[in-house]
Amino acid sequence: MSDMPLTGQAATPAPAPSRPVPFRGGGFKPVPVRYLGALVIVALIALIEWGTRTGAISNLTLPRPSDVLGTFRDLWVTGLLWEHLLPSLSRLAVGSALGVSTGIAVGVMIGLFSIARAGLVPLVAAIFPIPKIALLPLFVIWFGIDEGSKYALIAFGTFTPTVVSTYGAVDNVDRTLIRMGQSFGLSWWSIVRKIVLPGAMPGILSGLRISLSIGIILLVAAEMLGARYGIGAYILEAGSLYDLERLFAGVVILSALGVLTSAAISWAERRLLSWRV
Repeated sequence: MSDMPLTGQAATPAPAPSRPVPFRGGGFKPVPVRYLGALVIVALIALIEWGTRTGAISNLTLPRPSDVLGTFRDLWVTGLLWEHLLPSLSRLAVGSALGVSTGIAVGVMIGLFSIARAGLVPLVAAIFPIPKIALLPLFVIWFGIDEGSKYALIAFGTFTPTVVSTYGAVDNVDRTLIRMGQSFGLSWWSIVRKIVLPGAMPGILSGLRISLSIGIILLVAAEMLGARYGIGAYILEAGSLYDLERLFAGVVILSALGVLTSAAISWAERRLLSWRV
């Protein structure tokens, strides 16, 4: 028989060349872009410097960044920077450690035990919306005007958001993984240690970003009452003298403290969440 196709019969089209299918979640995976954040900050500072020098921005509204840099240099040379910064760091570290550690423990208990959930969730919901700064006079009465009231305010302020984020993260752990662990005969403690806690860790670390930011805000409020040294006391003194250069120097220190805190949490995420793809 002839190998030629019959008249009127359509020829079979050649198959399209195969191409690899990209990873479907790749478009949602964050890709690091180096130096972009630093360039944005530098561009903003340069814009403010240009505006204050040309008169487009009043010096009564914003000081020149170069003058703020000169204030930083004076703080460094005179040693006042560390006299104000070290007490603030110690207060933030102690208060946040107390609030965060207690909040994680209580949040895990609420997420794991029905009795704890029934008894503590209404209490947390009741105290969460209370403005923590409004409780500073009460803490001064209870713990005195010295360091105790400052530790208590920061600890209380970081406690409630940590509890909410922690038990929410525990609730969001995939129940299929838990049932899989039970089908393999894992003990209750093994399921908590190998499935629940690692699965809740992303949510816990995300909650820490909010909790520690609140801690920095409450640190400033606490130091504005009855503190001789500290970033909050420094900002309060500069504001009372209408010294914008010193005031913005203190604000920049707080911003840098927030950036360093966020960087520390990002480092912890890379170490603790290396199993994520």
